[in-house]
Amino acid sequence: MAAAVERTDELVREYLLFRGFTGTLKQLDVEIKADKEKGFRVDKIVEQLQQYVQSYDMTALRDYWSYLERRLFSRLEDVYRPTVNKLKISLYRYYLVHTVQSRQWADTFIVSLHNFLSVLFQCMHILFTVILNFDEECQRSNFLQEENEALRQKLFALQAEYYRMKKDEPQQEEEELIVHHKLPSYVTNMDRLGDSELDMTCSQRSTAHSLQARGGFLSSLLPQGKKGPSRVTQTAGTSSVQAGAPLVGKKEQPNHQSSKGKEVTSSCKEAKSPFGGLTATESSSLQQRQRRLQDHGKERKELLSKTTSQAQTTERKLEVLSTETETPLEPHTEQMETLTKTFGSSLDTGGIRQEQPFIVLSQEEYGEHHSSIMHCRVDCSGRRVASLDVDGVIKVWSFNPIMQTKASSISKSPLLSLEWATKRDRLLLLGSGVGTVRLYDTEAKKNLCEISIDEDMPRILSLACSPSGASFVCSAAASGLVSHLDPVAPDSGGKGTNQVPGKLLLWDTKTMKQQLQFSLEPEPIAINCTAFNHNGNLLVTGAADGIIRLFDMQQHECAMSWQAHDGEVYSVEFSYDENAVYSIGEDGKFIQWNIHKSGSKVSEYGLPRDATGPFVLSGYSGYKQVQVPHGRLFAFDSEGNYMLTCSSSGGVIYKLSSNEKVLESCLSLGGHRAPVVTVDWCTAMDCGTCLTASMDGKIKLTTLLAQKS
Repeated sequence: MAAAVERTDELVREYLLFRGFTGTLKQLDVEIKADKEKGFRVDKIVEQLQQYVQSYDMTALRDYWSYLERRLFSRLEDVYRPTVNKLKISLYRYYLVHTVQSRQWADTFIVSLHNFLSVLFQCMHILFTVILNFDEECQRSNFLQEENEALRQKLFALQAEYYRMKKDEPQQEEEELIVHHKLPSYVTNMDRLGDSELDMTCSQRSTAHSLQARGGFLSSLLPQGKKGPSRVTQTAGTSSVQAGAPLVGKKEQPNHQSSKGKEVTSSCKEAKSPFGGLTATESSSLQQRQRRLQDHGKERKELLSKTTSQAQTTERKLEVLSTETETPLEPHTEQMETLTKTFGSSLDTGGIRQEQPFIVLSQEEYGEHHSSIMHCRVDCSGRRVASLDVDGVIKVWSFNPIMQTKASSISKSPLLSLEWATKRDRLLLLGSGVGTVRLYDTEAKKNLCEISIDEDMPRILSLACSPSGASFVCSAAASGLVSHLDPVAPDSGGKGTNQVPGKLLLWDTKTMKQQLQFSLEPEPIAINCTAFNHNGNLLVTGAADGIIRLFDMQQHECAMSWQAHDGEVYSVEFSYDENAVYSIGEDGKFIQWNIHKSGSKVSEYGLPRDATGPFVLSGYSGYKQVQVPHGRLFAFDSEGNYMLTCSSSGGVIYKLSSNEKVLESCLSLGGHRAPVVTVDWCTAMDCGTCLTASMDGKIKLTTLLAQKS
């Protein structure tokens, strides 16, 4: 970088000398000498800093470092911010150390600063390329918005011109009988209404008024002495109601009806001039336009006040939505609320939908896995994600500000469970299928320790770390009596028969030693899922026998248990207020339980089969891959009002309400080509992030923005 700058300066000097710009050349030399960046030469910058230190100029030293931070260091990623802060503190220490002449410490700091700046300037071209691309994208986005607005205004102008030309067309005097039906004044000059809205408004106007009112409307446009024949007027009025535009009447009858046709034609001749005069006057005067806008508001209120039929009310609702923003109207508030409640959810096309609780800001894909995902969990800080697939591949990756893999590991033995440590969120707990639990450091990218649980029960089905981080629970199960369910049959006879023996153990996180074994009544059974409450005083578990057990972690004993599902319990979680427990079981039910009353069911909902498992991925030639649930099947938002579940093509968000008998689907995330097998909802950030992982190894990261009502 420094060589390129120096070469560029030399070329500029040669050019100025060639052109004879000696004054400019002198000014260039002066500014180069005063350049704080020193031509991006590391030795010059370090020399300048040393000069300030040796001259005891603390103010200049701080100003110069602030300039470097503002000009260079602020463009770096957040991961380098601690390094910059350390160098800044070390520079101030060097200033102090210089006063006591500690040469050894000063040399160490100078070398560190020199190396840091060297690496920074070597990558400077990459940094500026990224910044330039960002500016280019912003400019491109602004240009597209301006172009769209210009095209929109052009479209409105063309619509207005089209209707003016339609009105000024020369009339056929002898061949056709043309009856003018002038649109209401508030529609004639509405630039923001399209063709469909104009036709709809005409239909509303003609349907709402009776035959007498229609005659009064035409008579207000024609002078009293020049009204057309009543029969012809009524016929034209009826036709215009159906078409919503100027229509052409029947041709003159030959010979014996010519006199009658001439009379009608002469009447239309006399009626032409008042129409033309009105149009010219309205388009030329600003006051006339203001009057039209006032008439516009009156007509709106008139349409809102009439309730003739269901179809007319629906069309009026569409008209209210298309009101011009430049015209401040004052519709009746009560009528608007009534229309919103009536048609908010019943209109199929063009109506007002109920406001969505979430806005999808973005959806990204993490595709580093090549086999079906088993677990996908966000750490406590919401900065990193750990994912595990059926091949034993572990990926630790970040998604803010960019999606990037931080660590990757492949296990020789099969892995069945995964959990983040609570306090030191850089640590992962990994449960295998050979009876071991590993503690993996995601930053050092190595196993810190590996403990053996039980050789007779090698499958580690579930891990849960307490919020305090002092301990974790481990569920171990035997390898026999595994359920083999037919994924096609809706009700298999194997439900409730999976009496796989197992045990639930409590381990100390620091010493990695077993503290105790929980008593599982009526007999030892495999625990499929575990979850702590916010302070770690309660532990809820779901077992293969369909029983939910609630443990008191202070007494280390089971406080209550109840039969929850017909078949295995796949996933359990505490509610937001921790007064209830939610569970999903093999029977396809999503149930809310009151933890203050054992076995008291608050609500029960049926879920689709693709939300509860077993999950089936079909392929060519009758190939089927079946996966039983391992990870979380549902997750809650930050306030516990909405739930994210699995589906065949992505995640589905439901609204939780104890008053409803059926779960209300609020948002479908989508984006997957294979069944989603596990989900998670990160609420640590301002914008909630939903994770959905599927059987093809793809993980979708959807960022949502909650709309506050």
